Amino acid sequence: MKKILFVLAMMIANYAIEAQVKAPQASPKSTLSQVVGLTNVEIVYSRPSAKGRNVFNNLVPFGKLWRTGANENTTISFSDDVVIDGKTLPKGKYALYTTPRADNWEIIFYTATDNWGNPETWDETKVALKTTVKSEHLEKFVESFTIGINNLDNNFAHLEISWENTFVALKFDVPTQKTAMGSIEKTLAGPSAGDYFSAAQYFYQSNGDLTKALTYVDKALDINQDKPFFYYRLKSLIQAKQGDTKGAIETAKLSLVAAEAAKNQDYVKMNKDSIAEWSKK
Repeated sequence: MKKILFVLAMMIANYAIEAQVKAPQASPKSTLSQVVGLTNVEIVYSRPSAKGRNVFNNLVPFGKLWRTGANENTTISFSDDVVIDGKTLPKGKYALYTTPRADNWEIIFYTATDNWGNPETWDETKVALKTTVKSEHLEKFVESFTIGINNLDNNFAHLEISWENTFVALKFDVPTQKTAMGSIEKTLAGPSAGDYFSAAQYFYQSNGDLTKALTYVDKALDINQDKPFFYYRLKSLIQAKQGDTKGAIETAKLSLVAAEAAKNQDYVKMNKDSIAEWSKK
């Protein structure tokens, strides 16, 4: 009897889990991804609707901090530093807070993004940037709270907020020219020491062309003035695999000296072990 009751209880429990009611959210979640120039911008927010209510200076009081949406924090992420009102906002993720007023809105980028609505205690040190924009009256009624990124240009865009008959737009500048020029200069300058090292490592580990591997690791050592111990270590392994034991020992000694200077005991041991092993051949 107890076994039957236990089985029934488990069946009821499983049914209760599977039979959870699904219903639409009052303020559906929305995610907006937009590339501005070469900068990725993402906004995640919940969208309440007016539903016949007076919104601003009623549902959303004037002069008070607002979560700018519903539910958990509305967040905005930038993949690069951006400039707003002459001030730099470092790349990263921010909670978006606002203080709506009749003729203007204060817009705040807040570094803590894990609050449900407004922070329990406001911390001014977490304000990454704060600015004020004018608000505009819309002739067309906007039922659902909407955030968008519009007026796209290679160098800027506008963060737009609209709800009921109110509209605000905040311009932000992106570093497209700086990013593009950096990419062009890096490409035209040719492969870096790290690129050559990675290529040499690939040929070595995949039992590929060891001549190319040695050429690439030598180029990596030529470019990198610091001559890292792990560069020399890879070269010694390539030489040993080629059968150049004498060259491998000489290179391993260079790696050993560099590893000792860097106080990397793992590489010190590996080089000593390899030198001892190769010296027997």
